[in-house]
Amino acid sequence: MADETVPPVTTPEEGFIDPLIVQAAMQRLRSEQNLVLAILAGGAAALLGAVIWAAITMVISYQIGWMAVGVGFLVGYAVRTFGKGIDRSYGVIGAGWSLAGCAAGNLLAVVGLVSQHQNVPLIDVLEKLDPEIIASLMQATFNPMDLLFYGIAVYEGYRFSFRQITRSDLTKIG
Repeated sequence: MADETVPPVTTPEEGFIDPLIVQAAMQRLRSEQNLVLAILAGGAAALLGAVIWAAITMVISYQIGWMAVGVGFLVGYAVRTFGKGIDRSYGVIGAGWSLAGCAAGNLLAVVGLVSQHQNVPLIDVLEKLDPEIIASLMQATFNPMDLLFYGIAVYEGYRFSFRQITRSDLTKIG
């Protein structure tokens, strides 16, 4: 019988994952994405963040601009958790809702302060809002530092909206 030599089995270097496995894993992760839930959760988080921002402002009778950063984080976390997205659209959703949440938080905070200072129920002030009054309030209370905080919030909303992909996710087949 001829001596058959078996070529030595080479093991890939530590940390190497077969590109075909990565491609299959990415396809599986994409199939788990949920754009509708990302949009709904992002909107709910933006609204919740805006209400928390206004409530804190009313309690301390002072508006804190860096509350926007919390809104961005909250929105990004909600979009990531419920949307499970890995595509760029999830970041855009997070950024958009973060900006909307910041604007709403700023507006609600101002409305809350007006309500307190005028001794008028909050609901009465909210009922009187129209687009012209909203624009006037936002313009009158604008501070250049708002741009910095809104920018950070939008960045966080974008950055935190993506599902964190682990090595386990990439090597899991099926």
